[in-house]
Amino acid sequence: MNHTRNWLAANADTLQPVRQTVYTRQTIGRRVSNYPLSYKLSWLPRFLRPSLGGHAHGFASAAATMIEPPPAQTIRLAFVGDISAVANGSAPDCDPAIAALLGSADLVIGNCESPVVERPSAAMGTRLGTHHAMTGRFLAEALTSVGIAHEKLVLSLANNHVLDQGVDGFGETVAALKRLGIRSIGTAAGGPVERLVVGPLRIGFAAFTLWRNADATSFASRVSMQGDPAQWSREASNGLDLICAVPHWDWEFRHFPRPQTRALARRLADHGVGLIAGHHAHVVQPIERIGKAVVAYGLGDFLGTAFSRQPWPGRVGGIIIVDVSTEAGTRGAIAAYRLHAFMRLRAGDHERLVAVEALESRLRGKVEGRLRAIFP
Repeated sequence: MNHTRNWLAANADTLQPVRQTVYTRQTIGRRVSNYPLSYKLSWLPRFLRPSLGGHAHGFASAAATMIEPPPAQTIRLAFVGDISAVANGSAPDCDPAIAALLGSADLVIGNCESPVVERPSAAMGTRLGTHHAMTGRFLAEALTSVGIAHEKLVLSLANNHVLDQGVDGFGETVAALKRLGIRSIGTAAGGPVERLVVGPLRIGFAAFTLWRNADATSFASRVSMQGDPAQWSREASNGLDLICAVPHWDWEFRHFPRPQTRALARRLADHGVGLIAGHHAHVVQPIERIGKAVVAYGLGDFLGTAFSRQPWPGRVGGIIIVDVSTEAGTRGAIAAYRLHAFMRLRAGDHERLVAVEALESRLRGKVEGRLRAIFP
């Protein structure tokens, strides 16, 4: 409790306009967002103290081998969390071990939480951090710092912040990613399942968001909100070796997913989705195995999406590495997965990504204790 009071006192000047902005969005934003009022009111308390409450049973370990003996031929997917410039004035520093891990993947998939624009149209909200934005230059420099090649990156645009800089900002984002040579998923124009070739495999990506910060018409006509697999056409999944869902779901700053989120994961698995990597909670959430499907409910932030003085549980992120078989008989099946945890530390005007194993002992003990509470 003392830590929370101290944090509030240290950030009073920052939080006062944010409180005013949140209140304004609640009173006039009923027409534009789809968040329940109880959820909005819980945002700041849960940001200050991420919750370990909720149903914590039935989850899987943070790593597993799912095919024995392991196939000799696989492709590797790496899923990272939300990517934003809100907590970064310049590109992050990155532990070489994290960069090497990401460099080992055939494809890296993340969530583009900030519109990519050269000049924000929502200037005040961007300064306060309630509206997200990053420049193409920042994104390119950040990717170089963390060792992700543009041609190996896929970014989902299916999230609540993607229209933070308006409809024109959305169009600019799509064009900027194309110019940078980065593939995007999660647009309404792309349909519910978008196909990519990764090595010898044909993989479908179903990126969607359950949340929006803009009016329904402007948002749903541009951003995929097609989260019900029963509504997908049969042709959407024909000829695919694996379907991966990339949902923006659940409630923020809660380590354990809500029952509704787990029910949706089961529906996705029942409709043939073999791998789910979720976003939006901004904290690491557990992994569940549903038959042969693997569900990573939340990977936290890859680059900070909130204030620079964010409490430490919200600074823990995860990268899930998934090896997928390319061999006859098990083609497209998940051979193994492992979640690698890291932490974002402040370094001047930007963040430093550090593997948990490399943290100083006291902080490492706190982080490992939190991870033990999430992963059995």
